[in-house]
Amino acid sequence: MKSTSGQNLALDVIFPLDKVPVLCLTQLTGNGTLSDVKMSFKDNTISFPELIKLKRDGGQLSHAEIHTFVHGVTSGDIQDSQIGAMLMAIWQKGMTDEETVALTREMMNSGEMFKWPKEWLVLDKHSTGGVGDKVSLPLAPALAACGCKVPMISGRGLAHTGGTLDKLESIQGFKVNQSVEQVKQILEDVGCCIVGQTKNLVPADRVLYAIRDATSTVDSHPLIISSIISKKGAEGLSALVLDVKFGRAALYKDVDSARSLAQSLITVGNKLGVKTGAVLSRMDTPIGQSVGNAVEVCEALECLKGRGSDDLKELVTYLGGHLLWMCGHSCTVESGKKEIALKLENGEALKKFEAMLMAQGVSADVAHSLCSDENDYFRHMKRAAHQTELEVPDNGAVLDIDGLALAEVLHKLGAGRSKSEEEIDHSVGAEILVKIGQQIQKGESWIRIHHSSPDLSAHDSNLRKVLVIGSRDEYKSASRVAEFIYPNEPNMS
Repeated sequence: MKSTSGQNLALDVIFPLDKVPVLCLTQLTGNGTLSDVKMSFKDNTISFPELIKLKRDGGQLSHAEIHTFVHGVTSGDIQDSQIGAMLMAIWQKGMTDEETVALTREMMNSGEMFKWPKEWLVLDKHSTGGVGDKVSLPLAPALAACGCKVPMISGRGLAHTGGTLDKLESIQGFKVNQSVEQVKQILEDVGCCIVGQTKNLVPADRVLYAIRDATSTVDSHPLIISSIISKKGAEGLSALVLDVKFGRAALYKDVDSARSLAQSLITVGNKLGVKTGAVLSRMDTPIGQSVGNAVEVCEALECLKGRGSDDLKELVTYLGGHLLWMCGHSCTVESGKKEIALKLENGEALKKFEAMLMAQGVSADVAHSLCSDENDYFRHMKRAAHQTELEVPDNGAVLDIDGLALAEVLHKLGAGRSKSEEEIDHSVGAEILVKIGQQIQKGESWIRIHHSSPDLSAHDSNLRKVLVIGSRDEYKSASRVAEFIYPNEPNMS
């Protein structure tokens, strides 16, 4: 079409969720390049720079404006610099609950959405991240052993150590990239999978997350909420449990901040049709007795064989029990927890894990060997060139193991990454040989560091900060779990 001045205009009519038409005029220059984007909502017209200014100055974005923003992000019509400016405006001024729900919904709808048979109970969990967090590895197959379906879409780690996908890629042949059809087939055949985000699932989030990382807006509450819940909503879940961590080695240092995020996540999740609850868990010391990638796979396998650390089992059974109750599989949380514990003890969860490994590219011989009674796991995973054990400096009781201090050392040794494109060393990690509250003697080994570089001397001072020894009278035990926030019953909007 032509404007009154003779310029070429491309016309699009967009119908947002509130059913009010949005007229978008894209003005084209003579050579066909984009020169300006304007949108007309009701009788108002606003350019994208003006939209940024609106949010920068504390204004509230309408559903139509948020739709246009997300559509522009996904289509590539909006410049990265403008996206970054909008993200910074959101980081500075925040969003109302209504804006956050609208942003999450638009991101969720920006690509493919999984659709499952009506009779399936489809479950997932999400953790805000912690040191030694390998909970997903035993939890997904344990839920599958209970008859549920678990399409666990996970990520790679930034900062301290690798994420769930990095851990699994320690295993020879494991493929995290699966198509939508492959995911559906694995769920049909096995009941669980742990995969990376597919190309067409919530593509808006993939763009926004990369720019959030580049613009230091990762810690914005509305952006955290929309990123997490949009992906989980697109999975078509029956129930979702969130593990929101707080403490020295967590994003949120105090329980009140963690509770605030958890309550917001629950509200948005339930408003978008996903029954969502959250556990608040402590993250001062590492989960379990290992930190890294390959070493955490070893510990997860021990858990699946009915062995392993008590706190790892506590989290797996607690999260799994609540999920089974939330989806209606179990009548009570306690009966759900007992069923998860049974699947870990009787080997049924281990069988599901073995089947998942084979379905995701691991050879039958390797999968069977890892899941056998043998525990020579490094036959099938890279072992670091060096293992060094550190000795206890004094007699006393173990009062603390500083998860953050340990993770920072392992990151420097290669276990983590600072940028998404960086490679990590799957073999780097640590096995903690003592437990909180244990009485230890001077000269005992308390940790085994797996490292590729031969010399650890540069890290001696930081490693000495990890272990805190004192009087047994000073020891205070605490459960990993602080509280559970139950799903609310929203008025759907």
